[in-house]
Amino acid sequence: MDTPKAAFKNHASKAAFGGQNYVEVALGRFALAGAFMLNTAMALFTAKLGIDLGTANTLVYVPGKGIILNEPSVVAVSERDNKILSVGLDAKEMIGRTPDDIIAYRPMRDGVIADYRVTEAMLRYFIGKAMGRWNILKPEVMVSVPAGVTSTERRAVIEAAMRAGAKNAYVVKEPILAAIGAGIPIYEARGHMVVDIGGGTTDVAVISLGGIVASTSVKCAGNRIDQAIADYIKKTFNLAIGDKTAEDIKIKIGSAVPIEEGFTMVIKGRDFIAGLPRSVNVTTNEIVKAIDKELREMIKAIKDVLQETPPELSADIIDAGIIMTGGSSLLRNLPELVYRRTGVKAILADDALYCVVKGTGVALEHLDTYKKSIIAKR
Repeated sequence: MDTPKAAFKNHASKAAFGGQNYVEVALGRFALAGAFMLNTAMALFTAKLGIDLGTANTLVYVPGKGIILNEPSVVAVSERDNKILSVGLDAKEMIGRTPDDIIAYRPMRDGVIADYRVTEAMLRYFIGKAMGRWNILKPEVMVSVPAGVTSTERRAVIEAAMRAGAKNAYVVKEPILAAIGAGIPIYEARGHMVVDIGGGTTDVAVISLGGIVASTSVKCAGNRIDQAIADYIKKTFNLAIGDKTAEDIKIKIGSAVPIEEGFTMVIKGRDFIAGLPRSVNVTTNEIVKAIDKELREMIKAIKDVLQETPPELSADIIDAGIIMTGGSSLLRNLPELVYRRTGVKAILADDALYCVVKGTGVALEHLDTYKKSIIAKR
């Protein structure tokens, strides 16, 4: 039994802590502090991945490390047992070279998911490769989507990322990420025009105060240029070539405007009439003629957005110029063509191919700053 003095002390300590013993209060506070520290540690150790899920290539960016993965968005599937055989670089090597029971194809079409199950498997492969074999923590993932994406397409991207092993998934429009990655201060009260030309879509947007003022997205980009080159070779030389050869032609000798001292390339394919292998010589100016229609469509998209832009922002764009990003904007003399057709100077961004994925990394590192730009999350 407590002495009167001890009873008084116990009563006083309970009164001071609202009827609880001070030992209980201390333990409670210790537990809270422990939980807070555990949550803080988990937050610090939660991996963050920025993914540029493109039609042609998928790039993965880790804040603090940079771009750690750059592979083609290609998957090889066995039709016999409905099993995924390989993803990325290995699968791309198989395109056009597979037997009947194996299909190598791109599960992304025009910047959006065309085959949900295969895209999920591809994302799981890329996330697993980026995180390492022994990692048990689920990462926070930010994925880029075209400017003209619908709510259904957006939801499909989030679902695929979550099922592929993401803890949280954020979706941001490509022009915003391209602008962040190109080093444009998007939260200024100034107009900046970004043209992001990828494999499946050309996204054009005018950005001011962290938001998109005017934008459009056309399904005409690198893949359509490759197809136009293959069609031209077929009509002009009666020669069948594959997608990979068409892409090589575009990269090695392609140009947006005619040039005096062009390049020549030997192209090998199958003769349509004889059915036998044959080779022909093709020049740069022939390729300019082949891709003219596709380039006109891209320029029309830029003009449409310029026509919708408020006058004050138009003045800013004349001063700053049009910033060009994306892999297909690396086509020889494309900024020159944009300047000739619009009268506004076009500037190719540094590391144009990596602007979008760099933007995902910056946005992930400063989520509070860029949370206004996130169009969907889970």
